[in-house]
Amino acid sequence: MTVEFEIFEVLVGVLSPLVLILGFAAINLLRKLEKLEDIIIDYDNYITELTKQIEYSSERLKKIDEKGMFEGDDEIGWFFNHIQEIQNKLEEFKAN
Repeated sequence: MTVEFEIFEVLVGVLSPLVLILGFAAINLLRKLEKLEDIIIDYDNYITELTKQIEYSSERLKKIDEKGMFEGDDEIGWFFNHIQEIQNKLEEFKAN
C-alpha cells in the first residue's frame, strides 16, 4: 500500500461520519423550521380573526351608541361606557 492510499482511507473514514452527522443535523433543523412556520401561520390566522372580531364589535358599539339610548339610564349607561372603554383598549391590539 502506498502512503497516498492510506491518507485517502483515513480521510474517507473521518469525513464519512462527519457528512452523515451534518446531514442528520440539517434534516432535523429543517423539520423544526417547518413546525415553527406552521405555528407562525396559525398565530397569524388567529390574529387576523381577532382583528376582524374587534372591528365588528367596534362597528356594533358605534351603531348602538348612535341612538344615544344608554345616556339616560345610569346603570346601563355606566355599563355601556365601560364596554366602550374595553373596546377602545382592544382596538389598540388590532393588526394592521
